[in-house]
Amino acid sequence: METLNTKIRNIAIIAHVDHGKTTLVDQILKQCGAFRESEEVAERVMDSNDLERERGITILSKNASVFYKEHRINIVDTPGHADFGGQVERVLGTLDGVLLVVDAFEGPMAQTRFVTQKALELGLTLIVVVNKIDRDGCDPNGALNKVFDLFCDLNASEEQLEFGAVFASGRKGTCRLNMSDPDTDLRPLMDMILERIPTAKGDPSGMPLLQIASLEYSPFLGRLAVGRIQRGTWKAGLSLAQSRPDGKFKNIRIQKILRYEGIVPQPVEAAGPGNIVLLSGIEHFDIGDTLSSSEAPESLPRIHIDPPTISMLFTVNTSPLSGKGGGKFLTGNHLLERLERANMADPALLVEKTDGASAFKVSGRGVMHLTILIENMRREGYEFTIGSPQVIFQKDENGNILEPIEQFKVEVPAEYSGAVIEELSKRKGEMVNMFQDDNNRVFLEYSVPSRGLIGLRSILLSLSKGYAVTQSIFLEYQLHKGEILGRINGVLIAKDPGIASAYALWKLEERGYMVIPPGTEVYAGMIVGESNRDADLIVNILRAKQLTNIRAAGSDDNILLTPHRKMSLEECVTFINEDECVEVTPNILRLRKSELNEHKRKSTLNS
Repeated sequence: METLNTKIRNIAIIAHVDHGKTTLVDQILKQCGAFRESEEVAERVMDSNDLERERGITILSKNASVFYKEHRINIVDTPGHADFGGQVERVLGTLDGVLLVVDAFEGPMAQTRFVTQKALELGLTLIVVVNKIDRDGCDPNGALNKVFDLFCDLNASEEQLEFGAVFASGRKGTCRLNMSDPDTDLRPLMDMILERIPTAKGDPSGMPLLQIASLEYSPFLGRLAVGRIQRGTWKAGLSLAQSRPDGKFKNIRIQKILRYEGIVPQPVEAAGPGNIVLLSGIEHFDIGDTLSSSEAPESLPRIHIDPPTISMLFTVNTSPLSGKGGGKFLTGNHLLERLERANMADPALLVEKTDGASAFKVSGRGVMHLTILIENMRREGYEFTIGSPQVIFQKDENGNILEPIEQFKVEVPAEYSGAVIEELSKRKGEMVNMFQDDNNRVFLEYSVPSRGLIGLRSILLSLSKGYAVTQSIFLEYQLHKGEILGRINGVLIAKDPGIASAYALWKLEERGYMVIPPGTEVYAGMIVGESNRDADLIVNILRAKQLTNIRAAGSDDNILLTPHRKMSLEECVTFINEDECVEVTPNILRLRKSELNEHKRKSTLNS
């Protein structure tokens, strides 16, 4: 018998990057009393990861819980970038409704469409929050109309088209039901959640049932399985059956049950249907495992995750400077253990062993998805080498090669649109739509192969003097579009090991631009710059100025170096060609040829 738990609501907050959802969650937590009066609370408290704070984006989905009018509202803060869509897909099944946060100036964006489609397909109830209504030049009602059009495009049901909406300023913690109303606190939004979001269902006296949708880590309890109780009353010491991916079951015992109070998990004696809980005592588990009665084991359909589109090769660092970059974890076993841990935490990430004992193929949703993993590993003290990103191809039943195609949108001032269109056509982009607004800005929509987007954003920023605003989302697999040229220019390669001299760098400026400063330790085969020609060039980066005992006024060259190009991890990854790689260490990033020996490189090229 299914019963309702009228005191619980489970919601996710979804939005495009930088539309203010994490700031809105901050205000909900504060206004619902999740923090003590004297407690110091950091801004964007849900962004607990260092990279999230630095970049201002949400990478990992996180849980919180607040009380409002004697109701428990469980909140899941989800990533806004499509590269982390796997985080969203796995948690939506634990929820009853969604707050869709939309910027009042920009309206719904490409990644908004991706997550909204997933929520509508699951039949979830949506409430639209038009955020940042205090922003100059915004059009809140226009943004709301665009949301309605988006819902129609995504084949929303009649009930879903009758969505509730509020107009808010997450920064101020205020909202209103209509733009003509005065501002108030967030109570109208919270009342709408209680009124519109369905109550949790499940029989507290039935057989226990829960599907693991996420995981957390506690320094005291270890790995914790996170999921929503669908049936039964759960207590510490409960014996259960755990389903495995191979279809078999394993008997386990729950040691502790925790539930979020604010943003902190707290132990509870018992929890019933509708509660999102954390479970300790499960030694090995995967996201998607079902926990059920040991007397009548059940296995729910495993969580479906869209397939990865980009892969990169992770290998042990074999450069002459290995171990000198501040790394603590250098071996293949260290690398394998960390990648397997990442795979368990993120089901959208795929890790495969390759032919070599210390090489692993890691596949993900996009370049950002993989570079976030790389940056986290780097900060944890791992030292390794990564290859260039490769698009994952498929074959249809007729043997034709298929490749992933993405919907790509770019907004740019009209004077730069010609250069942007030309660049997109080089990358096999097909224009879908184009229009110009009253502010002389051109909006372009293309379908572009995923491999054509690698390194594209930095090029468009350069072509548009920094004004281009881009967004993309996976569309579908289509027939292979033909060859797309990668980096046209060659690179400058160090000839000998040593310390790069300012004089040598100065003399080489006419050959291209440098990616290292003077005083950098280099080795043979290391990339020190990009050539202004289409061929690689081996250079003497150690060359020093010849000194004599004869000096004349004005005869000495004044060394005025052009500043080198300091490249971020994403820029390094999108810069390299297939025969190159990036040496990743905690202290420094180095570009190098995969084969350091000059003669072996030439023989491979000739063969």
